[in-house]
Amino acid sequence: MADILTPTLGESVSEASIAKWTRKVGDAVKKDEVLVELETDKVSLEVVAPADGVLSDIKAGEGDTVVPGAVLGVVTEGASAAPAAAKPAPKAEKAAEAPVAAAPAAAPASASAPAAGSATVAIPVPTMGESVAEGTMGKWLKKNGEAVKKDELLVEIETDKVAVEVAAPADGVLTISADEGATVTPGQTIGSIAAGAGAAAAPAAAAPAAAPAAAASANTGSAQLSPSVQRVVTENNLDAGSISPTGPKGNITKGDALAAVGAAAAPKAAPAPVAAAAPAAPRADQPREERVKMTRLRQTIARRLKESQNTAAQLTTFNEVDMTQVMALRAQYKDAFEKRHGVKLGFMSFFTKAVINALKEIPAVNAEIDGTDIIYKNHYDIGVAVGTDKGLVVPVLRDADMLSLAGIEKGIADLGKAARDGGLTMDQLQGGTFTITNGGTYGSLMSTPILNAPQSGILGMHNIVQRPMAINGEVKIRPMMYLALSYDHRIVDGKEAVTFLVRVKEHLEDPQRSLLDL
Repeated sequence: MADILTPTLGESVSEASIAKWTRKVGDAVKKDEVLVELETDKVSLEVVAPADGVLSDIKAGEGDTVVPGAVLGVVTEGASAAPAAAKPAPKAEKAAEAPVAAAPAAAPASASAPAAGSATVAIPVPTMGESVAEGTMGKWLKKNGEAVKKDELLVEIETDKVAVEVAAPADGVLTISADEGATVTPGQTIGSIAAGAGAAAAPAAAAPAAAPAAAASANTGSAQLSPSVQRVVTENNLDAGSISPTGPKGNITKGDALAAVGAAAAPKAAPAPVAAAAPAAPRADQPREERVKMTRLRQTIARRLKESQNTAAQLTTFNEVDMTQVMALRAQYKDAFEKRHGVKLGFMSFFTKAVINALKEIPAVNAEIDGTDIIYKNHYDIGVAVGTDKGLVVPVLRDADMLSLAGIEKGIADLGKAARDGGLTMDQLQGGTFTITNGGTYGSLMSTPILNAPQSGILGMHNIVQRPMAINGEVKIRPMMYLALSYDHRIVDGKEAVTFLVRVKEHLEDPQRSLLDL
């Protein structure tokens, strides 16, 4: 007998996941024939047969995590090939049990045949991004023993940064091994699919009465909905089948669902007075208090903000900017701008340009502290805070200094849409050098934003308000906005912070300065 061993995986790589076995237990194999493919966070590796013989045992199934030197399986040298069904892979036995047990006693023998001979495909936890070591299982969209289709959305795994969707790797019957709320790690097997066993699940699907069947058909396509989208559809009594999907693989995104809500709400605006006359509903059916576990994203937001407060010497300085010139320029060219570039001209591009000019003059605000060193950044990756239903995220607009106003507007629009639809990648959330947050979209007049560690500065924009101002000895009404710069006083002095904010003010009150590089 010859053991199939996990090879050395390379420098700094301590484990790998089994991606695929090319042979089943009982198959004849030849020496140096590829038997299994391994995946690491850097490369994919092939493991070959150590000798001629029969693959007599598989000790690590697809999706399992293994370390160098671990035994993956055993080849019995000189043995003859066994019948294909003589000894299924270890995980196939477990996966086949659910469909067989669910079959009625009177069912014909052929109904269980697909399950007995089917191959088991593991459902592993995908790689969730750099520095993300674990996630929390969301609600399964299919039940244990239910038939599924390849690429059908099965479950969302929530991490402290993004939500990761897991789709079915094959057609077949689902076996769940990780329940909702469980903590899982990349490569861990959370379930399996008995490929080709879908026929066994068919009799069970026909068992319910006609009414439940009709209700199920009304929700056609709901299996493709992520939990956040399903919540919007359910709360607003939408027909998932009537929503046009724009997501990958034909999935309905949250943006699609919200657009459908807006379209459905428009015709219902007229009956509003009748509804207003109805008495307020009592709250007898609601609990006085409700305890809900914080999501991983909310826990991470809370932890990072508190760490930022505890680590940095945070201070905030304020100024106000007259938005007259920017608003006039925007009003004059917004139609031509949108027609030419296909995106609306907003205020964020002006603020981003103003911030970058100020950062070039005051580099300490674009730097960070690492121990006893200061790291000065000669690139300008601007984080843009976006509020979502799951919490605040800060996607990063890379090399914003190289972009035009149109490029900035397009980049911010794409990041905002991805954030609200849950489609941000880990790369889009890391590495910012400075952050801009706009509380004015929610009506904020003034605030003191918290630093997005390890950055040393964050600019808070606020609501534009018509206020009386003294202009050349006369009182005039001007559109004014308060600006707030929170900064790390360990690296940025008060003089630098005030100068930075004054430069931002100057570029906004006289936008031509940016064109002339002044």
